[in-house]
Amino acid sequence: MEQHGGRRAVVIGGGLAGMLAASVLAEVAQVTVVERDVLPDSPVLRKGMPQAQHAHLLWSGGARAIEELLPGTLEKWVLHGARRIPLPTGLVSMSAQGWLRRFGEMQYLVACSRDLLDWVVRDTVLQDSAVTVLQRTELLGLQGTAARVTGVRVRSAEGAESTLEADFVVDASGRGSCAPQWLAALGVPAASEEEVDSGLAYATRIFRAPAGTEHYPVINVQSRPRDPKPGQTATIVPIEGGRWLVTLSGTRGGQPTRDADAFEPFARSVRHPVVGELISHAEPLTDVALSRSTVNRRRFYEKIDAWPDGFVVIGDAVATYNPVYGHGMSVAAQGVRSLRDALRRCDLAEPRLAHTVQTAVARPVAVAWDLAIGQDILYPGAIGKRPGKAANLLGRYVDRLMRTATARPLVTRALLDVMTLNAPLLTLASPAVLIAVLRGPRVRPLDGPPLSREEVKLVTGQAPAERHGRSDTVARS
Repeated sequence: MEQHGGRRAVVIGGGLAGMLAASVLAEVAQVTVVERDVLPDSPVLRKGMPQAQHAHLLWSGGARAIEELLPGTLEKWVLHGARRIPLPTGLVSMSAQGWLRRFGEMQYLVACSRDLLDWVVRDTVLQDSAVTVLQRTELLGLQGTAARVTGVRVRSAEGAESTLEADFVVDASGRGSCAPQWLAALGVPAASEEEVDSGLAYATRIFRAPAGTEHYPVINVQSRPRDPKPGQTATIVPIEGGRWLVTLSGTRGGQPTRDADAFEPFARSVRHPVVGELISHAEPLTDVALSRSTVNRRRFYEKIDAWPDGFVVIGDAVATYNPVYGHGMSVAAQGVRSLRDALRRCDLAEPRLAHTVQTAVARPVAVAWDLAIGQDILYPGAIGKRPGKAANLLGRYVDRLMRTATARPLVTRALLDVMTLNAPLLTLASPAVLIAVLRGPRVRPLDGPPLSREEVKLVTGQAPAERHGRSDTVARS
């Protein structure tokens, strides 16, 4: 008897989102993953994903979703060198409104290279005999009608074209998805789209971390979107192998470059020079990698009522965001969790199942989208729909909330719950949070990064001088 009753599914794309989708579909069907690249059997960079060279933070909202889908994944990441970093305890971050205090754990993030994140998931999923991968295979289009997708047309590396019949198809092909064209060829109405382009570019270099910094915090200096100048940031993410992955970013008119000699000076030129100061004591291991594909773009597939059965779009193929916010992987994982939940309630061939899933996928997308464009549209030269009076008023409230979050644990927790995609945006307007925000921080802001004296000495060899208003030890709630 054929496994899964002869049900077949196709996943377009073998990245993180595609492999998670394959693991879910493997519960109910034989799954074929169509991938144009060669997928490495170790955590190394692959040709079709150059953005993997840059900082990728997996927020706890995404990590929890992946752990639900593939139990034991977090443990495997850590086993191979990733770190589970408590937030805000393990975070030294200058937000738009000042330095966050390092209260006790409220949320967490997973810090490692994107290659390691993907490889652990891929290695786990491909142990399932129900999942096979067609590598070096190009997706030509969808098979079926506007009412139902019944498969895909593909071309092998040798040029042979064929059709893969399927009861269900998932597009996880990422930022370069051709789903609008594929759907148009079937006669499906076009989805509305929205874009916000801040003109951001980001540059990354990997350094050998100074000895003894195995438990070092993530360091992040953010920009202030309301300032009338380009937004520039600098971030240090500790990754496996005793390394620091350092990513710089700048919006239109203030972008970083590939010039290695300009890397440290750029890091020193942002709102606070701490990243530049720290990497001056670290050995560079790579050249500078530069990327410019940072437009926020959202396709509102969930609004197409005549959505074809048997087809779902997830991850970056639905929406892409400024990578500075680190939401792409977490949104994709939560979208796949929605797919799993729906498949456990309904038969794979049930009418309107795909539309139900597409609507559910849009929920985490909406949170990340609102967080990203609400900031990016404020930068000089940003291209996109300008905020109205109501949005401007909301923005002022968020500014005060961010300022209050630098000192009040209750507001810090609410902010982190939303930023890590563990809670809806409305959390920021709960009665308790509203009252705290109206009262404000009520303590003097920190005038420097809340690194402990020991953390500074590990890198520089010297303890910092005492400064009024600065936290020289890790703050506790």
